[in-house]
Amino acid sequence: MSKLMDKIRRLAAEQYKHIVLPEGEDDRVIEATKVIVDNKIAQLTLLGNKDVITSKLGSYADKVNIIDPQNSDKVDELANVFYELRKAKGMTPELAKATILKDSLFFGTLLVKTGMCDGMVGGCVRSTADTIRPGLQIIKTKPGVKTVSSLMFMAMPEDGPGYKYGEDGVLVFSDCAVNINPTSEQLVDIAFASYENAKKIIDMKNPKVAFLSFSTKGSAKHELVDKVVEAANLMKEAHPEVESDGELQLDAAIVSKVAQLKAPGSKVAGNANVLIFPDLQAANIGYKLVQRFAGAEAVGPICQGFAKPINDLSRGCNADDIVSVVAITALQA
Repeated sequence: MSKLMDKIRRLAAEQYKHIVLPEGEDDRVIEATKVIVDNKIAQLTLLGNKDVITSKLGSYADKVNIIDPQNSDKVDELANVFYELRKAKGMTPELAKATILKDSLFFGTLLVKTGMCDGMVGGCVRSTADTIRPGLQIIKTKPGVKTVSSLMFMAMPEDGPGYKYGEDGVLVFSDCAVNINPTSEQLVDIAFASYENAKKIIDMKNPKVAFLSFSTKGSAKHELVDKVVEAANLMKEAHPEVESDGELQLDAAIVSKVAQLKAPGSKVAGNANVLIFPDLQAANIGYKLVQRFAGAEAVGPICQGFAKPINDLSRGCNADDIVSVVAITALQA
């Protein structure tokens, strides 16, 4: 386990939040549950057939909460909450109940909405769209935030040349998974959420936000640059407490000698550790280049912007991935 994930799991254990896993019968979830229980990372609720889950967990079954939505005494309460939230969209009491009985992701999201759990981690069986949809309909975004986005924590190898960048070799990349071509306003939401999660999840002491572009301080003129310039200006207006700057090329953002030439006087240039990419193509390509060429550990993508944490797993994930995302979700809570 990496130094970064060891830190995240240790911090999560200190918080010991309650996380729901809606795909509780999956063998990877079962294996992850045992690790989470042994290390006291979080309190867990697993959804699914109680007999199946209990059989697979063995002695661990007494150490977690298991709910079978088909036989739960919470169905009517949760269905009523769902109906009230969505009745303006055509939801009926009958449809609300049928939906949560059929779909454990909706059931789990409603447990988070009502405060019975602090966060949800799903998606090892279901698609990203299936996992995120209940969050958008039920949890919705934080007050003042209109954009759900994602971030990646990029942890550089301690013996590699990239370790000198970021804070203790860790950089935040965003948005690497959700918004294809964010507007300037959306970039501000993405940046502020990334700044907050850098502090909350990995205890980053001094997040410095850089809005990335192929231009630095007017070195190029294009409408794509204009979008980033506007975002940087809006960020300073909306969140003056955050150290942020842009537009900056990647080298100007993280290399001090380049920053002195291209952006003299900037308090962020040369020292940025939260990197906001202008669109999904750049972000997705960027994090995979760093992951493969620098051997960086890529932790995420982690969802952000929801009023309460909902996180998506890859269907190709393993048990260790689930443990890590549960720990991160606990810290978001």
